[in-house]
Amino acid sequence: MKKLALVVLLITFQQSYSQTHSHAGAKPMSYPDIEGYKTLKTDLHQHTVFSDGKVWPTIRVQEALRENLDAISLTEHLEYQPHKEDIPHPDRNRSYALALAEAKSHKLLIVHGSEITRSAPVGHNNAIFIKDANQLNVDKAEKAFSEAKKQEAFVFWNHPAWYAQSPKGTPILSDFQKKRIKKGELHGIEVINTVDYSEEALTLALENDLTIMGTSDIHGIIDWDYTEKGNHRPITLVFAQDKTMEGLKEALFAGRTVAVYNDLMVGKAEFLKPLLQKSIAIVKAEYRAKSQVLELQLKNISSSDLLFENQMAYSFYDSSPVFEVPAGETKRLLVKTLETKTEIVLKLKALGCFIAPRQQPIIDWKIVID
Repeated sequence: MKKLALVVLLITFQQSYSQTHSHAGAKPMSYPDIEGYKTLKTDLHQHTVFSDGKVWPTIRVQEALRENLDAISLTEHLEYQPHKEDIPHPDRNRSYALALAEAKSHKLLIVHGSEITRSAPVGHNNAIFIKDANQLNVDKAEKAFSEAKKQEAFVFWNHPAWYAQSPKGTPILSDFQKKRIKKGELHGIEVINTVDYSEEALTLALENDLTIMGTSDIHGIIDWDYTEKGNHRPITLVFAQDKTMEGLKEALFAGRTVAVYNDLMVGKAEFLKPLLQKSIAIVKAEYRAKSQVLELQLKNISSSDLLFENQMAYSFYDSSPVFEVPAGETKRLLVKTLETKTEIVLKLKALGCFIAPRQQPIIDWKIVID
């Protein structure tokens, strides 16, 4: 009887565990290149046990390789080391060194970075492309930023709307940040951090010419925190001249980015619009027999589900004017052109995408009809 009870208990535990963790694997992410640039998939804000994360640095490399990322940075807190008693690490470059060694036989770029962690109004900031994290570990925040500039780092403001530091959930551009921007010591800002999107941070990015960033800020396991919930990690798409450390750095300083989280895309129009245009391939355009009903087939070649609204003068035959093209799938549209055309311009508003707060881009595709 006791053995039977134990078996029942084990089965119950197994069922409960399987419901909590489905063990669905992360899927490789893919986004098209835009004209003149290579699209690099990056996550430049992550943590390991060398600060307040829960995994060894090599795990971050393996996760990135599974998801087909091009570049990552392990940005350990300089001032906050909760595992110090178990993992003493006076060298603040150690996490980077371990990740670099793991990635050496792969094409994954490991960007050397650290997080400067202070209370408001300084807040949390990542300095990447640094040379020595130990030199940033100084008492005064101003000195840390000055040292980052000396090391030619790209610095971005992390989760500026985080309610733990900004109780209203909106970012406040303090005199400290204004001075850093003026001195060339602050270059970017996260508009997406973990599952949070800040319209106000986007406003600050556009008003102050800060590079738009999206990051996972992962502390746990990517699969458990994102994949098993039906999500992929937030990333920054960087439009670089080539896949090199120099190309990535130049593109970030130039502000050629789009922040992405699932079906949410945020970026300047000059980069987001061509990305969306390249993300949809027109695989068929021909009239139904003896009609002026044009059949279009749109294939989404990106890893984001894309939601559109018709902006043409023509209406659809059998579809709502609002429709989705899931990632990797094809959507059929029947367009009533009223007369036979040799070409049309497909004009759609991208509803899940933003070039400014609550401003969605309209994308055109010139289509030659078979």
